[in-house]
Amino acid sequence: MQAAVRTGTALPVLALTVNAFIWGVSWWPFRQFQALGMHPLWTTAAVYALVLAALTAWQRGVWAGLARTPSLWLLVLASGTTNAAFNWGVTVGDVVRVVLLFYLMPLWALLLARLILGERLTPMAALRMVLALAGAAVVLWPAGGGWPWPRNLPEALGVLGGLTFALNNVWLRREAHRSDAERATAMFLGGTLVSAVVAGSLTWHGAVAVPPLPSAGTALALLALSTAFIGANLGLQYGAARLRANVTAVVMLTEIVFAAVSAAALGAGTLDARLLLGGSLIVAAALLSVWQPGAAGH
Repeated sequence: MQAAVRTGTALPVLALTVNAFIWGVSWWPFRQFQALGMHPLWTTAAVYALVLAALTAWQRGVWAGLARTPSLWLLVLASGTTNAAFNWGVTVGDVVRVVLLFYLMPLWALLLARLILGERLTPMAALRMVLALAGAAVVLWPAGGGWPWPRNLPEALGVLGGLTFALNNVWLRREAHRSDAERATAMFLGGTLVSAVVAGSLTWHGAVAVPPLPSAGTALALLALSTAFIGANLGLQYGAARLRANVTAVVMLTEIVFAAVSAAALGAGTLDARLLLGGSLIVAAALLSVWQPGAAGH
């Protein structure tokens, strides 16, 4: 029986690990596109436009469902802001710090679930909040003293991305009765629309360069990255549908490991004692969010 269970869970766990790996190392292709003159916001818009086109070809009726469901447009905004903030932050900042601040998401999810879904705050939830805030304070504490606030754009983007990702997840639970295709369309549309609007505005004001016309090689690379994100999404759906929510959440935390190791190895992030301490507190808060009795969500 135990062997059967292990066999039955191996593929879902592998699928979730692939998802975490793709997101954990996604900073690298975005930096390569930036080196070619494409701001990460323009890259995000292009990649998600390709994903959206593939989804539309596969599910032709999804646009009608999205058009008649106004509540899904908050999902468009939340998902779009999440992707824009995360991809921008890990491209221009210290990858490890941005990813750790992004994973304050369980803290924001607690507060938003209370506000939107009416979920009560328990003593265990209070402990998780304290751990997450303590971890954030350690990560953000300035070397020269002062308040532990985000001190630069990448850190602010990491916090914003985690906040909107929490809103994205809470709103997905609120809209759980909608079809998977409608919710996926809203999320991919957000990834395209928000990034394109922000990038266009920054380009108009001269803060971001006009993206160059893609060469054949760049176009193929964008297509490959889009395919990877489609694979990551399919891996998440496959794994999450076959594993308990607490197992899913724990496996997904490996994204932090993939990001930290790849960034440290390639010189895109630093690991010191303070960052390890703060990161440990943030991860502990995330783990407590899935090891509580009766946990049913991620």
